[in-house]
Amino acid sequence: MSAAVLQQRFESLLGGHLGWQAKPAAETVPSGVPELDRATGGLPRGCLTEIYGAPSSGRASLLVSILAAAAARQEFCALVDAEDSFDPLSAAAAGVELPRLLWIRCGHNAEHALRAADLLLEGGGFGVVALDLGDTPAKTARRISLTSWFRLRRAVEHTPTVLIAVARQSNAKTCASLMLELSRERAHWSGGKLDGARLLAGMRVMVARKKPGLALTISHEITGPTGNRGQSGAGAPVFGSVPDSACQPVVDISVEIRDRHHCPRGAKAAPWDSGVSPIARG
Repeated sequence: MSAAVLQQRFESLLGGHLGWQAKPAAETVPSGVPELDRATGGLPRGCLTEIYGAPSSGRASLLVSILAAAAARQEFCALVDAEDSFDPLSAAAAGVELPRLLWIRCGHNAEHALRAADLLLEGGGFGVVALDLGDTPAKTARRISLTSWFRLRRAVEHTPTVLIAVARQSNAKTCASLMLELSRERAHWSGGKLDGARLLAGMRVMVARKKPGLALTISHEITGPTGNRGQSGAGAPVFGSVPDSACQPVVDISVEIRDRHHCPRGAKAAPWDSGVSPIARG
């Protein structure tokens, strides 16, 4: 007897649909970029969202936008900064309320960053916990075991926290519920070639949603005044800026929705204090 026939018999006996296997949809919150939210539905609570892309692809600016949106909701946030790359002045200019942000500097130690993120998730009380590995060397980030990502995913499940991981490439893989790949298509500069001091006026960024969903493309352009910015860091107040550049660029965001992947269930992770390093050696 087929499973479909058995299910129909059980449903007829119980007088209703067998919905016990259905996983309820996660609550989502805005990222601060309306065009991105319309394409993705927002950032899911209780899940891991992975944002990755090459340097100067808009990763840091999107992260700042997410933190600013959380501040607008009067939520507290935690940023685990693995490489001390966060610029609080730029973040404040982008709308991040620094009194609501816990900034943890890990001194170029990715292992400490993973442990700190786990402790924050276990402690609770944060609307957003962001793990910034964007400037971590790719070789080091690749050595982070999948078991460590499973542990973070399990830690954030059934909580109201949005867990964000930022990196140069995808590391969490199947552990992430939402994967966004950012890429820079072209930059727009103000001033002529002979002026000697050109400023970044904007850039075109493509965001590809790798997981989950079906194909969809959205384009949008945002304009704003340009200005001089200080040291490299989190990015300008408008999503799509790059480090060491001018503020508030013109942005043309293309969002492409692609493949659906499924996350394996039932995986267990070793505790951080078990003597097993979350980063593979070799």
